Amino acid sequence: MANEHERPNTAVILCSCPLAREIASGIMNFLYGHNGVIVDYDQYVDLHLDTPHFFARVEWDLSSFKMNREEIREAFETEIASRFKMEWALYFTQAPVRIAVMVTKETGGLYQIMMHCTSRLWNAEVPVIVSNRTDLRDVVERFGVEFKHLQITKENKAEQEAAILNLYRRNEIDLVVLARYMQIITSTLIDAFRNRIINIHHSMLPAFVGAQPYHQARRRGVKFIGATGHYVTEELDAGPIIEQDTVRISHKDSVDELINEGRSLETLVLCRAIEAHVKRRIIVYGGRTVIF
Repeated sequence: MANEHERPNTAVILCSCPLAREIASGIMNFLYGHNGVIVDYDQYVDLHLDTPHFFARVEWDLSSFKMNREEIREAFETEIASRFKMEWALYFTQAPVRIAVMVTKETGGLYQIMMHCTSRLWNAEVPVIVSNRTDLRDVVERFGVEFKHLQITKENKAEQEAAILNLYRRNEIDLVVLARYMQIITSTLIDAFRNRIINIHHSMLPAFVGAQPYHQARRRGVKFIGATGHYVTEELDAGPIIEQDTVRISHKDSVDELINEGRSLETLVLCRAIEAHVKRRIIVYGGRTVIF
């Protein structure tokens, strides 16, 4: 009997390019021509751009494929990508996504992230958790994960971010998640992990700015609150949006009740955003996301 957690031996290509004839058939013929078995295919054509664009995600079984990993990269670039001026990425699904989580003092989505990884609901693992405080050291160490405390001040921010970057490189980190990490990160990390840093925001962007968003929401009598999971860019809370959701609230709800509803929603949205990334279903283009 097969192990229930055994991962299929598949590969995924995410690609985008200017719209042209025979793109889809070219991809299909490439895979079929090398004895590939396609297990999932999805595409989207955006006709509203100045140059209409084609986006696709294709996943195929590698069991009988006639090329090894490096041969796939070279052949696809030569036979397909260069022909259609394609931006593309290749992933192998048996390799777990290595996630670094950054926290401050709130557990935020930390428990849910660890549960999804340790239960193997995601094909992902967390080798290190970084914090600018020590509040969550005991929580993290219960998971048997390295806890790295790197206090951030105005004077040492550049030095500490360089240390964080070196730590991530040593641990071969693929994805960084800011789980209520109460520090603004700079281009040192953003450039190294472009479209690979996910943050959770406490509202539907754009929304109430500044401190105490739930207090502002209650004063304004809003009827729903939201959460937004997005990639991090140099412009604060303006990166490509991955996932959003809302929950209806009432004039009877207290600020504490709004905060509890909001935190639950933030955790849900954050996990959905991480899952879309881990499953290689996101293409970023022009500040937007296409999610298959």
